[in-house]
Amino acid sequence: MTDAQTQIKETVTGNDVVLFMKGTKDMPQCGFSSRIAGVLNFMGVDYKDVNVLADDAIRQGIKEFSDWPTIPQLYVKGEFIGGCDIVTEMTLSGELDTMFEQAGVAYDKDAAEKIRAANV
Repeated sequence: MTDAQTQIKETVTGNDVVLFMKGTKDMPQCGFSSRIAGVLNFMGVDYKDVNVLADDAIRQGIKEFSDWPTIPQLYVKGEFIGGCDIVTEMTLSGELDTMFEQAGVAYDKDAAEKIRAANV
């Protein structure tokens, strides 16, 4: 395992929720990263953001780690969830709420409901 792979594995297993993204949770640098960070921020989820633009080895390594070609990538309790489209669908269907509940991840259920109501 490369140093990047080791670092990725430690990050994913050492944090309940991790978002590998372009930019940071406070300053996303692409629309897809911004969408997922916006959802997590609005729902009050405590998550680790990893800016793949700051380290090319991590940027390439995360694609190999997950066998998923695009960024952003969301992990919950060490499990790869998906990218922007998947997370958006899960948010709108309520599946993300269920996953957070089952994983013991705190989030604002009212905020999640507001997201769904705004996207009807």
